[in-house]
Amino acid sequence: MKNLTAIIPILFIILFMADCQKKDETKLSQELILDENPHGEKIIIYQMMTRLFGNKNSTNKPWGTIEENGVGKFNDINNKALASLKELGITHVWFTGVIEHAVIRDYTEFGISLDDADVVKGRAGSPYAIKDYYDVNPDLAENVQNRMQEFEALIERTHQQGLKVIIDFVPNHVARNYISDAKPAGVKDLGEDDDTNKAFDPNNNFYYVTDQAFKVPQDYQALGDNTFPTKDGMFEENPAKATGNDVFNASPSINDWFETVKLNYGVDYQNDRATHFESVPDTWLKMTDILKYWAGKGVDAFRCDMAEMVPVEFWKYAVTEVKKVNPEIIFIAEIYNPDAYRNYIETGKFDFLYDKVQLYDTLKNIIQDKGSTANLTGIWQNLNGINKNMLRFLENHDEQRIASPDFAGEAENAIPAMLLSATMYSGPVMIYFGQEVGETGAGAEGFGGEDGRTTIFDYWGVPAHQKWMNDGAFDGALLDEKQKGLRKFYKDLLNFTKSSSAIANGKFIDLQPLTKEDESGASNKCYAYIRSSSDESLLIISNFSSDNNHQISLSIPSDLSTILDGSSFKLQQVLGDPHELNNKSFKTGEELQFNLPPLEALIFKLNKDE
Repeated sequence: MKNLTAIIPILFIILFMADCQKKDETKLSQELILDENPHGEKIIIYQMMTRLFGNKNSTNKPWGTIEENGVGKFNDINNKALASLKELGITHVWFTGVIEHAVIRDYTEFGISLDDADVVKGRAGSPYAIKDYYDVNPDLAENVQNRMQEFEALIERTHQQGLKVIIDFVPNHVARNYISDAKPAGVKDLGEDDDTNKAFDPNNNFYYVTDQAFKVPQDYQALGDNTFPTKDGMFEENPAKATGNDVFNASPSINDWFETVKLNYGVDYQNDRATHFESVPDTWLKMTDILKYWAGKGVDAFRCDMAEMVPVEFWKYAVTEVKKVNPEIIFIAEIYNPDAYRNYIETGKFDFLYDKVQLYDTLKNIIQDKGSTANLTGIWQNLNGINKNMLRFLENHDEQRIASPDFAGEAENAIPAMLLSATMYSGPVMIYFGQEVGETGAGAEGFGGEDGRTTIFDYWGVPAHQKWMNDGAFDGALLDEKQKGLRKFYKDLLNFTKSSSAIANGKFIDLQPLTKEDESGASNKCYAYIRSSSDESLLIISNFSSDNNHQISLSIPSDLSTILDGSSFKLQQVLGDPHELNNKSFKTGEELQFNLPPLEALIFKLNKDE
C-alpha cells in the first residue's frame, strides 16, 4: 500500500531555549506525513531467547554445561508468563532459537545425529546454525521425544492469551552438518541431489569448493578446552562447502561464520553474481515449503535472518506463496543496507524492516554524547513513504544491553530514546527480554565474552530477568524499587502506544528546530513532535540529557489548526512525571514554556478546549 503524503505550507515554529542566548524566529520547512499502518494496530514485539527465558538456574559458570547452568524449556513459558507479557503491552512474542540448530549435547537416542564441537560455537550452539528446518531444538523440551508437541502447545497457549507468535526463519545458511530427521514424507533434504563436482549449479542447494576438504580454523578452541570427545580438529566435509558469510574457499577464518554453509538461490557469486532464475531454483521451492510448514502450525510471523543476503526475487516468490496460505502472516527482514530498503518492501514484499543503521545507531550516539537530536529529522525524511514499514528497537540479541557500560551504563538513560522508538511512527516497536527491568548483560559466559550482550551461544541465567521471573511466579516480587519503576515506565508506555490511534495511524509533525547548536546544547538534546489522527492529537517531548535541565519555549503554529481540528487546546498529560503545564489551556501560536529535567519523557494529549 502506498504511503499517502501531503505537503503542508512552510510552518513557522518558534522554538526558543530559555537557557540559551536569544535567537530569531526559526523557520522550518516541514512535511506532514500520514503514517498509514497497513495492519491497523501498533505491533509491540517481545523478543526472548527461548533457552534463557525460563531458566531459573543462577550458577552462571563460564562454559558451563546444561547440567551446571540449566536451560529454559517451552513449558516454562506458561500462562502466567504470557499473561504478564500481555499486561506489559505486548502483542507479538518472538521465540528466538526454536528451530533445531547444532548443539553439543548427545541426542542420538532420539534419532538426532551428533554434532562435532569443531563446528559448534559455545556449549549451547548458535540458534542461527540450523540443523533441521522441520524440527525444534531438543534442549527446549521436557520430553525430547515430544518436543514438537511441546512447541505446538506453546503456540496454542500464546494464542489463548491473545498474543501472536514470531519465529526465526534463517534462509541464508545452515549448520555444516545439516540433516533433517524430521522432514515430512516425500521431502528431499538440502543437498541430497547436488552435483558436488560443480562449484555452482543453479539447482544445487549449496556452493562447493571442488577438490578441497573443509578446514576448521586452527585457532578455534571449542568449549574453551580440548576435552570434548568430538573436538579433534578433524571435522570431515569433502568437498568443502562455501561458508555462510560468502566465503568461497575451504579455509574460513575464526572470524567467519565457519560453523555454517551458504545456501544457493541461483546466484553465481564467483561469476559477476550472475543470476539463474529462468526456472524456479530448487532451493526456492524447498525453503518456501519450509515456511508453509511453520505457517501451518500457527506461526503468525517470521523474522528473516540476514534477509538481504538472499536475492530479493526469492522473497517476492516465497512471500507471495506463503500469503496464499495465510494472507495475514507477517514477514520482518533483518536488513542493514538503507539503499536496499525500498526494494525489499516493494519487490520483496516484506511487511517490516529493521531500522538499525539509522534510528537505532543515531539514538545510541545521542545517548553516548556522540550525536545530536538534530539528526533525527533527516531519518524520517530519508525514510519518507516507508516509515510505517520500519521496526524500531533499542535492544535485541545482537546488540549490547542498554544498561551495560558499552551502551548507556544505566537503563534509565535510554528512557527518552525508548519513548521516541515507540511513538515516532506506526511501525512495530520491539523490546528484548530483561530490557524492561534493566538487565546489564554482564559476564563472560563462554563463547559469548564480556561484551555487554546476553549470550546466544551458551547456557546461562539472566539475573535481572530471573528476579522478575521469581522462580516461575512471573510477578516481579524480587525486583528492587528502581527495577519496578523501570518496568512500570515500559508498561505505561507500551500500553498507551498500543491503544493510541494517533500513534497507530496518525500524522507525524516534526517540531525540531533546524538551528545551529547553542551554548546550552539544548538543541542537540531535546526533541519534540506531534502525532495526530482524526480523533486524537499528541504532543511528545523528550530531554535526552542525563545531567542537564532544559527550558524550551514552544509554540505550535496556527497553520496546524486545521490539521489538529482546532486552534484552542488543553494539555492533558498521559505519560511522564507530573508537569506544571498539565491541564493548561493554550492557542496555536501561543508560547509555552516547558521545563525538562534530565531524561524527561512526556506525552500530552491536545484536547480541544471547548
